[in-house]
Amino acid sequence: MNLLEKINTPEDFKHVSRTQLPDLAQQIRERIIQVVSKNGGHLASSLGAVELTLAIHYVFDLPTDTLIWDVGHQSYAHKLITGRNRQFDTLRQYKGISGFSKIKESPCDGFTVGHSSTSISAGLGICCAKYLARDDSHVIAVIGDGSMTAGLAYEGLNQAGDLKRKLIVILNDNDMSISRNVGALSSYLSRTFSAKYLQTMRNQFGAFLKSLPRIGEDIYQIAKRSEESFKTFVTPGMLFEAFNFDYFGPINGHKLDHLIDILDNIKNAADSPVLLHVTTIKGKGYAPAEKNPVYFHGVGSFAVDTGKANGKAGRVPTYTQVFGEQMVKLGKTHPELVAVTAAMPEGTGLMAFSAQFPDRFFDVGIAEQHAVTFSAGLAAKGIRPVVTIYSTFLQRAYDQILHDVCIDSHPVVFALDRGGIVGEDGPTHHGLFDFAYLRTMPNMTVMAPGDENELARMLATAVQHDGPIALRYPRGRAVGVPVADPVTPLKIGKAKVMCDGGDLLIIAIGTGVAVAMKARDMLASEGIFASVINARFVKPLDKELLLTKAGEFNHIITVEEHVLAGGFGSAVLELFMDHGLTGLQVKRVGIDDRFVEHGPQTDLRKDYHIDADAVSAAARNLHASR
Repeated sequence: MNLLEKINTPEDFKHVSRTQLPDLAQQIRERIIQVVSKNGGHLASSLGAVELTLAIHYVFDLPTDTLIWDVGHQSYAHKLITGRNRQFDTLRQYKGISGFSKIKESPCDGFTVGHSSTSISAGLGICCAKYLARDDSHVIAVIGDGSMTAGLAYEGLNQAGDLKRKLIVILNDNDMSISRNVGALSSYLSRTFSAKYLQTMRNQFGAFLKSLPRIGEDIYQIAKRSEESFKTFVTPGMLFEAFNFDYFGPINGHKLDHLIDILDNIKNAADSPVLLHVTTIKGKGYAPAEKNPVYFHGVGSFAVDTGKANGKAGRVPTYTQVFGEQMVKLGKTHPELVAVTAAMPEGTGLMAFSAQFPDRFFDVGIAEQHAVTFSAGLAAKGIRPVVTIYSTFLQRAYDQILHDVCIDSHPVVFALDRGGIVGEDGPTHHGLFDFAYLRTMPNMTVMAPGDENELARMLATAVQHDGPIALRYPRGRAVGVPVADPVTPLKIGKAKVMCDGGDLLIIAIGTGVAVAMKARDMLASEGIFASVINARFVKPLDKELLLTKAGEFNHIITVEEHVLAGGFGSAVLELFMDHGLTGLQVKRVGIDDRFVEHGPQTDLRKDYHIDADAVSAAARNLHASR
């Protein structure tokens, strides 16, 4: 019987009997594997959370109760039983359903997520809003052990323990990084302590002790400490108890009956913050993912029978690969060079560097703010740190970049991977705001390569620059030009004329350079001839070249894969206005004032009007207005 096909709403799921849940779990796993093998996605985490998902939905009533998935990597099973099974083939596809939780997609998605460690804070806010509205429904926040490395999670725990609202936090420990399951005794104690009648008895007995004249509070504290000391021997809950959470666990997150019972007890008894610690296996039920959960965390399409990636690796390397190779080369000649990343050593291409220079590699966990200030400390004592973080995640460390790095002009290199449109992960992951916030910071230099050779040259430039400097490069394959050997640094603030033409001027940065060159060829076939400049630097701009060229043209186009507000085009306009160049017709090509959804990079660039067709159209309009 195909149980999954009959579930179109959370109410439909309630009609599945407990004895049928293991079969449903298997069907959900098969469905997830089938779709992710074609579309790519976050496989291992979602496979590991299937039973946990079913138990939560079996006990709680969504969307009356609110469920928040931290990051959203674990939410695929949740999507399948909340009315999105028939749409699931469109997962992460252009104009299909999101790979993360999204409020606009379903009322069962309690919060729109994408960045790590937000669930406890958001859950507490929702909990307090419900309290003010006299709404007694539950709030459940599911957070992974990796997300517990971020300070934001503890800020949420701290306030939740102080407010003592009815918040249920489920810690999905899928890598045993916090503690090991200490066995049946711990499991037994978790169930015993969470039983409704024992919770009530303990609370009533505590109230009785407190009521005793003069000595009541002291006796209550002694009894409380005794209970906690005993629990600490068999559970790792001391930390969470310190935040005034009732801690239960760790328990096996794949035993459905056990999960349902303990969640039911917690639901009925909890009137203050509770943390349930469950241990799960990443990739559960699919052998290749269990064996290699790192690879299957975020994976492209693959063959289900073997787990191997579909297609052949291209000859052209990715920008990330080029960056990683150059870091190793520079590490050999620059002993002061270190690499810093925030839980993304594979994604940022630093695995080879970490293997060759283990003492000079620092993975700080999901803690971008700490990564930046830690690097400032390194730089203050003569070390040259390269902070390698996805553009979208570096946004979390704005204050640390400004205050801890830029004020004293510490020589910290920021390598911003995934700059621009990223693809299927959607609005939370596109790196479209970095030019705007970095170029406003005094002492900061900002650059973006037009190809892989420029990336190598910019990295060489950065490691010898005496001040804060950022290089921003895109996700995916590079252009296909050879990387020079030896790699020579660039002169700070110098642009490059790519080609000359007499009709109009195109000034591009980063990925916009290849777009501009393609548009230039398209226009030439129509008899319109453009000059193209590769600006290379967002800050400082090549004032001499740009002002000279602007004096030769009345029609100018700027091209960037970035939001228009405050971006590269804005910097060029400011330069022109500051130097009294009036009467120019300038068209900026970039992202309008909106968030970019998920989909293939090529489709998104076309849909958001930043491809060669958009540049050509802008050029034709300007040329026609002459």
